[in-house]
Amino acid sequence: MTEIKYFPFYACFCSVDGEVTMFSLSELAPLDQHQSRSKLLKPWWEIFMDYTVVLMLMTSVLASTVQLSRDKVVCIPLDSHASANLSAVSSNSVATRMPARIPPDIGPNLYLTASGRRTHLVHQQYVYISQVCYHETLPWSSRFFPYVALLLSLMLMASGSFWLHFPHTSARIEHFLTILAKCCESPWTSQALTHAAQQDILQDRNLLAKAKGAECAPPCSSPLQGLTRHLRVESAAYRPLTECPPPCQSRHSFDTASNRIFSSSVHFTPSGAHHARQGISLDKSDEEEARALFERVRKFRAHSESSDVIYKVYLAQTVFKLLTATLIMSSTIPLLSSFSFTHICHPEVQASVGYAAFQCIHVLSSLLHKLMLAYLTLLGLYNLLNLYTLGWLVHNSLRHYPVHSLKELTSLRDMPDLRNDLAFLLHMLDQYDPLLVQRLAVFLSPVSERGLLDRGVEGPWGEQKLRAMISSDPDGRACLQLIALPELPPALFTLSHLQVLKLELITDARFTMQVSDMTSLRELHLCCCTASVESSALRVLQERLEVLHITFSHTSEIPSWVLSLDSLRELHLFGHLGHSWPLGSLRYLRHLCVLVIHGMLQRIPGELCEVAGSLVKLEVHNEGARLLALSGLKRMVALTELQLQGCLLERLPSALQALTNLQVLDMKNNRLRALEELPRMAHLTRLSCLRLSGNSVGTLPDSVGELQGLELLDLSNNQLQNVPLALFSLCRLQKLLLAGNLLKKLPAEVKALQHLTELDISGNRLESLPPELFISCVKLYLLNVSHNALRSLPVGISSLTELCMLDLRENNLYELPAELGRCSGLRGGGLLVDYGLFLTLPPHVRDSLSHICSSSSSESDLEESLRFSPSQWRFSSALESQI
Repeated sequence: MTEIKYFPFYACFCSVDGEVTMFSLSELAPLDQHQSRSKLLKPWWEIFMDYTVVLMLMTSVLASTVQLSRDKVVCIPLDSHASANLSAVSSNSVATRMPARIPPDIGPNLYLTASGRRTHLVHQQYVYISQVCYHETLPWSSRFFPYVALLLSLMLMASGSFWLHFPHTSARIEHFLTILAKCCESPWTSQALTHAAQQDILQDRNLLAKAKGAECAPPCSSPLQGLTRHLRVESAAYRPLTECPPPCQSRHSFDTASNRIFSSSVHFTPSGAHHARQGISLDKSDEEEARALFERVRKFRAHSESSDVIYKVYLAQTVFKLLTATLIMSSTIPLLSSFSFTHICHPEVQASVGYAAFQCIHVLSSLLHKLMLAYLTLLGLYNLLNLYTLGWLVHNSLRHYPVHSLKELTSLRDMPDLRNDLAFLLHMLDQYDPLLVQRLAVFLSPVSERGLLDRGVEGPWGEQKLRAMISSDPDGRACLQLIALPELPPALFTLSHLQVLKLELITDARFTMQVSDMTSLRELHLCCCTASVESSALRVLQERLEVLHITFSHTSEIPSWVLSLDSLRELHLFGHLGHSWPLGSLRYLRHLCVLVIHGMLQRIPGELCEVAGSLVKLEVHNEGARLLALSGLKRMVALTELQLQGCLLERLPSALQALTNLQVLDMKNNRLRALEELPRMAHLTRLSCLRLSGNSVGTLPDSVGELQGLELLDLSNNQLQNVPLALFSLCRLQKLLLAGNLLKKLPAEVKALQHLTELDISGNRLESLPPELFISCVKLYLLNVSHNALRSLPVGISSLTELCMLDLRENNLYELPAELGRCSGLRGGGLLVDYGLFLTLPPHVRDSLSHICSSSSSESDLEESLRFSPSQWRFSSALESQI
């Protein structure tokens, strides 16, 4: 057999520079996908209107083309007497042009006199008169109507699909069509519709049997007719009946036979409470896709039912098209009489040609008149279709889709009525093909979803699989994460050694009494979950749960039982709290030590003082929202760590003076400009860590020297041009981060920081380093001077015997000192420098340093020799962090 091979077609384009671009024509297919899918939302009248507009456009194009190529007028003078002067001039000119008189003896009749009326005009004058009369005598409709009709046709064509491309509707429609395509392709759709059809037939038979009682059962043809009706809905996975009960059969035997026929399939009862588990099996991937599709349909429904913008835009588009077409017809019909074949022209050119009036004929008047009649006929049909559309919109409640509209399958009528845009889209889809609505209804039905969930939870999520999914978190604890499950697997409660449980997108996370078997559970994460707890399980969680993370989109998703967890020590809230969830309710958590809020707070409520006795750490990440009231901090005297990040604060809160036990203060990413309140913090003797990076601090006051307990000071990513000498009086300072500022010089007084182990001055404008830095700060462990303007390194760097990481990238260095080889801590990847600069070292020094670990321009395998991975570095370049 000869093998037939198919080769794709290719299209070639040649650019201006002669380069040929070739691509497959199949790559152009996605360009038409949106248009083909949008046809599903176009009823029959929309299709007719589209074709009508196309015919109108073709008519106007034909008229415009003919008028551009053949349109003209032909004129002749009507005056019988010309002016005297022009007659004399014309006679003389004619006499000069006539041949000389022929002698009589040559021939009697050789010269013949011309017959007709002499006009005394030449061809150029006729052309001139015709052009003048064309513009002055012809009505504007004869000259411009084809072009106006072309523009109007284009406008009607654009307005016909405006609702599909409007910014506020196109995204929602595209999302709806994508979901519809997924619903039609899902194997669960075919199975659910088949089971629903089987259940409907079974119900019909039972009703018929009840009606007849002990009489004969219906003949076999009647159930087959019902089956045929349902097979039209979905027959891909359905096996038709091959047996039917005998003509005379009791009700009991008939029901028994019916149950025997359908016992091998999953079916939905009218109440939706029972689902058989022995159905047609689905692949694991198919079940996961179906569950994800249920969640996607649920979110789209909530979004589309919140407004009716699609309905309003479609209604406005219909009214606009109707008014536009009516206005065009009312202004165009009177113009039909203006198309005339003969016209009388009176141009003001008598002084030039000698005639005052001309009779002209319009060559295309008859053709344009007929094309205009055809255009108006099509426009009238277009207007009637718009009237029908408007009547359909007004007389039908299109913002409400009742469940009884699903006439074929009664088993899918358990879903609530739909409203607004989703209801309107389903009405439009009904006009195209009602079967598509039934396929989408499968994923709107709670009974259908429950049937899928019951299949998915049991079996695949057994104890063995859950144990295989357990991993270790950074602290070495046993951790399990479950995502997008319908409910908690029963085998979950058998994991007695599980310490951290993370639940995300769980539809029904219900904790039962079996949670008591999870004896090691201490930490729980709830991300967009609907979690409920039985009373018996709540007592167990109250005794054991210590850490709780809740991620929510609305405060109503925060479970109420959270406030009764007596043993809870850490609470992390991720979401917009607003005013609907009072933080004062946390007073019931008597042992709460750590409170982390990632939201948009406007104030620190004073009610938190009721848990101030136990609260030692408070974190507020306000995500760029202004935090206005901070007076509630005054009563939290037990706080040892306070983080106020992204709160748009412009000054240090005055309430900090009352926090005498404060050890860590983090106010990154605010709008601090001046630190005038810094002297008031001098009595905070326990303050050891101060982070003020990501602000707009331009000047550091001398009072910073009063914070003698500081061990870490982070002022990176500010606008500092210099640092006060008082800074170097902080004798306990171990980490100084000044990256991303405007420093031009590092004072020599830095030698006073003899306990300094980490110094980051990257991303500044330094041209040199003081030699005292290398002589006195011998405990330096990490030094980052990248992204500066250093021209050389001072002598004495070899005295930094504990230096393990030195970053010299992006400077103006031309060579490196050979004494770097004596820094034993830099060996094995501790030196970060450009590859070309590294080659300036002597060979024996390069060998001692073993490998370089820098420069994107070096070989890729050099990064493998890094001694410090990015996760081990305690700071990074400020400029790199900004990028």
